[in-house]
Amino acid sequence: MQWFIDSGAVIDDHPGIEFAEATESAIEIDEHDIPLSVWPQFAELFPLCTCGADTCDQCSGFQVTPRTAAALWTAAGLLADHAYDDVLEHGDQHADDAGSWLVFDEFPRITWRQNVVWRRQAARSFDDLSSDLAAGDWPEPRCPAEEMALHLILRYAESAVDDDWASLTGRYADLPEHKDDHNWNMLTEILFQDTDILALFSKRLDGIEDPATDQNRKLGIGDYRPQAWFEWFLNMEPRDTGRPFRR
Repeated sequence: MQWFIDSGAVIDDHPGIEFAEATESAIEIDEHDIPLSVWPQFAELFPLCTCGADTCDQCSGFQVTPRTAAALWTAAGLLADHAYDDVLEHGDQHADDAGSWLVFDEFPRITWRQNVVWRRQAARSFDDLSSDLAAGDWPEPRCPAEEMALHLILRYAESAVDDDWASLTGRYADLPEHKDDHNWNMLTEILFQDTDILALFSKRLDGIEDPATDQNRKLGIGDYRPQAWFEWFLNMEPRDTGRPFRR
């Protein structure tokens, strides 16, 4: 820590190098180590219309509100952190329900044997949806991994609001309120094309993830095998393949 306080100490006692000057900066963080400066301007990104006119498309439809977006963004960031923590802590170990995992034990059992490469991509799915929100876009899943991520984000966001998470105080309280705030059921209906991925949690439906099975073909749910989780849906724009991983 002294190096961050005394920049000259970085090159102290190195022959041939003379300390001239340094520039220091500080970033304010909250109790969850999130830089306060990165909090998106949700009121501007998700402007509300309150005219109430029957002819207004925005008022007559459902709106993702600033408060809802903030809750989703907060949950997405936390889940991404936890997912990367799982990768660092457990590596290629098989996931289980013994309580030592933060996120990947909440995924369907068919994913529990996936490796680090797969899990890092799954962790990035939380950040991808978070980036959508930070850009003022609705977090619409573009692949099965993002579907799973969004289901967890919605669940955690609801808990964040109901339990008054500390990360949702302060700036969150300053955001405008709206009747569409925190309508989790409507968000599920609007953001997902379908909820087929939830069938993977049913032991009775084991094997339904494979498009070669009769049950899968009958329901027409497509390929939900783990190796297909990062394949983009044909009706959605693919993300940049060069986008970075957080860790």
